[in-house]
Amino acid sequence: MSANEMWGGRYAAGPAAVMERINASIGFDWRLYAQDIAASKAHCAMLVDQGIVGAEDGAAIQDGLDSILKEIESESFEFKSALEDIHMNVEARLAELIGEAAGRLHTARSRNDQVATDFRLWVRDRIDDLDAQLGDLLTALIDRAEEEADTLMPGFTHLQSAQPVTFGHHLMAYAEMFGRDRGRFADCRKRLNECPLGAAALAGTSFPIDREKTASALGFERPMANSLDAVSARDFALEFLAAAAICATHLSRINEEIVLWCSAQFGFVRLTDAYTTGSSIMPQKRNPDAAELARAKAGRIVGALTGLMVVMKGLPLAYGKDMQEDKEPVFDAAESLLLALAATTGMVRDLQADRAAMRAALEPGFPTATDLADWLVRVLGLPFRKAHHVTGRIVALAEEKGCQLAELTLEDMKSFEPGITGDIFDVLSPENSVRSRTSLGGTAPDNVRKAAAAARTRLP
Repeated sequence: MSANEMWGGRYAAGPAAVMERINASIGFDWRLYAQDIAASKAHCAMLVDQGIVGAEDGAAIQDGLDSILKEIESESFEFKSALEDIHMNVEARLAELIGEAAGRLHTARSRNDQVATDFRLWVRDRIDDLDAQLGDLLTALIDRAEEEADTLMPGFTHLQSAQPVTFGHHLMAYAEMFGRDRGRFADCRKRLNECPLGAAALAGTSFPIDREKTASALGFERPMANSLDAVSARDFALEFLAAAAICATHLSRINEEIVLWCSAQFGFVRLTDAYTTGSSIMPQKRNPDAAELARAKAGRIVGALTGLMVVMKGLPLAYGKDMQEDKEPVFDAAESLLLALAATTGMVRDLQADRAAMRAALEPGFPTATDLADWLVRVLGLPFRKAHHVTGRIVALAEEKGCQLAELTLEDMKSFEPGITGDIFDVLSPENSVRSRTSLGGTAPDNVRKAAAAARTRLP
């Protein structure tokens, strides 16, 4: 089938070379082959059931499509750019295999509703893949959180030491984030799970088709209600990219922390050779390249979302060839996200926490100052603002003396607030600080263990 035959009798000459190049999408939309063949088989079965195509031709079409699927999966199928896209490549090969009967397959459909259906099926499949990968990451985070439920480390604000927390609590924060990502993809899947097939070019068809039948055969909840919307909507792709961009942002954050934690300045964790590389000139280097690359994927994925939003923002109904630009960013984003998730999951399982280094990092920065202020409120009944002021003066004294809060004398403390007693020293250790944070969602080790146990049911 040549290009002018594909376009019909109105075109006598073939396209210019540059037109063929800009128009062809087979270089990337070949990825839709499984979905295209599945949709064609469902469409063919419906046409036969409705008496629109004869049973003999229908059987030939089904057998031919099965043969094409085997050819593609065995890598013996020849994709031709002159045939533009996956749909025409499959149809042309079907004609070679079964002859004129192949032409009946395109009855009551258009490439417009065909590609919209294929693309929804592909995105739905990738959401299922991502759901499984997110589940694996969540399991890894929860496992490690349980292991590190008692491991003390600084909690930071503004990247400054703020209050003691546990490493397990820190990891569970990411479990919550990725759990929400999983929910966003599930919501996206639910909304996209409507079938465009049967909308034809834009206005529906005069053939007595059964759109409920094809929708059900392909696992959709229902047919799309409006034929114009069915062929022109790409909000499902945008929503997928938005969910992917948010998830990639979360991946970037945890991988940024892994990069920091692996540095000599932090020394909180170590990655094995499986997730690090060396330097071509500096033999001492162990670079957390997997974390850096996973972090960088966020830029590609956010860019994909922005790019497709710009493509779609000015398009009138119904279909425009601009929409051919929808697939490459989605394909790339899905691949990038799956890879970044797999790498991050591997690193979470691989990293070795240096518990001594984390505990030592709690020495500078007066991380239990808030505990001191809380004690002044709880025991002496001071208003919090006054307690805050008193604590600030005590911290200033410790800073001046170059010591920790617990190393000040009782007389030092009483010089700022006479009611202070020796019991104040009970709250100044990081261990006691962490154990006291028993409020819902707090960092106390028992809280972390309970949260991890609950998350095994709620998140993965």
